[in-house]
Amino acid sequence: MTQEATIDPARTAVVIMDFQVGIVGPYASNPEQVVERAASVLAAARGAGVPVYHVVHRGGPFEADSPDVEIHPGVAPVEGEQVIRKVRAGSFSTTGLDAMLREEGRDTLVLMGVATSGCVLSTLRWGADISYQLVVVKDGCDDGDEEVHRVLTEKVFPRQATVLTAAEFAGRLGG
Repeated sequence: MTQEATIDPARTAVVIMDFQVGIVGPYASNPEQVVERAASVLAAARGAGVPVYHVVHRGGPFEADSPDVEIHPGVAPVEGEQVIRKVRAGSFSTTGLDAMLREEGRDTLVLMGVATSGCVLSTLRWGADISYQLVVVKDGCDDGDEEVHRVLTEKVFPRQATVLTAAEFAGRLGG
């Protein structure tokens, strides 16, 4: 198991991935619930001054003019938040996310996304390899396969990340 991540608002960033209309609906087991939980994490982070990075998938069926690429209105960016476009599952390989985070002194990442077995897994593994402290908000992630989600959040992710619920994250941020 990994060491529990310290959530210092001055060193933490939230990375919310693939919460797009064309992904949340078809690829989440519980779309309404995951959007609600993710929105609560965003509210807590914003209230504590923690920056939020929205990472969206582009390419293939997610072309610029398609309504499917739009970020779900329940977790839409607010003024000043970065929206980063990627063309692979993970958030690091085709973006400048790592450089942005390091320039801002952010070494702890709070990850949420759809799907748990796609963007979350890929971003967590890459983030661990480049020495970020990682937090996964397990009810701020979802997957079309509930058992895969469970196995990842209960057995795989805890080896490289602190796994919390949205309520636990908000509690730690307030503490």
